[in-house]
Amino acid sequence: MDARLTVTHYLGNHVGMTLATSRLTSQGQISVPKEVRQRLGLGPGSTVEWQAEGDTIVVRRVGTHSFAEQRALLFPDSPPASHSLAELKEGLEAAVRAKHARR
Repeated sequence: MDARLTVTHYLGNHVGMTLATSRLTSQGQISVPKEVRQRLGLGPGSTVEWQAEGDTIVVRRVGTHSFAEQRALLFPDSPPASHSLAELKEGLEAAVRAKHARR
């Protein structure tokens, strides 16, 4: 039985188009071909996910940090204080004025 793996880029490559091939090692590992790494923007430490879509396996690049992890890094103690829409607009206006003020 000749099973083939079709790698489909998440931005919409043509389904069925073979981009590259890899050989499975005895430990079940593969090397990601250079063409695939470049197209997906993969580098050392990158994470990929494998999804089944019918008879096709789709490989996608995964972001390195989830939204929850990013929020925890930005606001380690507690969520930011709530502001009204008027306060947000005033803050934006003040930031733009300060940025473009003549010195």
